[in-house]
Amino acid sequence: MTFLLSRTCPFFVVALYLVLFLSGCAVTRTSALPPEEPARHTVAEFSDDERIADIADPWEGFNRSMYNFNYRFDKYFFLPVVRGYEFVVPTFARKGISNFFGNIGEFRTLYNSAFQLKGKKFLITFGRFLANSTIGIGGLLDPATPMGLAKQNEGFGQTLGHWNVDSGPYLVLPVLGPNNLRSAGGSAVDAGIRYALISVIDPLKGVDHGEIVLAGTSALEAVDARHRVPFRYYESGFPFEYDFIRFLYSKWDEMLLMK
Repeated sequence: MTFLLSRTCPFFVVALYLVLFLSGCAVTRTSALPPEEPARHTVAEFSDDERIADIADPWEGFNRSMYNFNYRFDKYFFLPVVRGYEFVVPTFARKGISNFFGNIGEFRTLYNSAFQLKGKKFLITFGRFLANSTIGIGGLLDPATPMGLAKQNEGFGQTLGHWNVDSGPYLVLPVLGPNNLRSAGGSAVDAGIRYALISVIDPLKGVDHGEIVLAGTSALEAVDARHRVPFRYYESGFPFEYDFIRFLYSKWDEMLLMK
């Protein structure tokens, strides 16, 4: 969970995509195996899964601790909040909120496309932002997609990879989930740039208690991000879920750099 607060949390986005992928993979297995909570096996017990076990994980002790922490944080705090959000906010409003935060996230793709000299992605993203900010009523609607301007995704971690910075060790971050050292550093840079932009633009200038409003907006963004991710810890049906997610994250990160 590329993925909580991957875009207030740019980190959470990372988790977001991973989790979407995982959830699709997990569906076919869940019916076959009863869930084990938490999983007690390791992939080393399964000789046929050596490719999964081959992913380097020098910080495995810390990573497994964080994975279990994230499971409990998700189960006992985050998901109850998300369920309350889904109960109170109607579907059309949730869709508008997701579109709005997605439109803000176009900034990250915009400058990272420029950093990577990807002119086509830059122009598509700029067109999306322009269309959704105007015709789409400030980003609440997404007319850009039916216009053929498909959403692109770039982060500073991908920018580093584009310029041949090594991924570094696998790393499970508290709350944000699967990463590697490069993607975690990239997300920190994206968060810093975002903070700097907000400070310069100051969209809440003149608003009473602007800091509280900003904090509430960030919290809403995090809840929206989790709402859009169907992944649930230890419900994949795999007895060695940690190893499998590590493997998928590694492949997903490689795939991003090929785009």
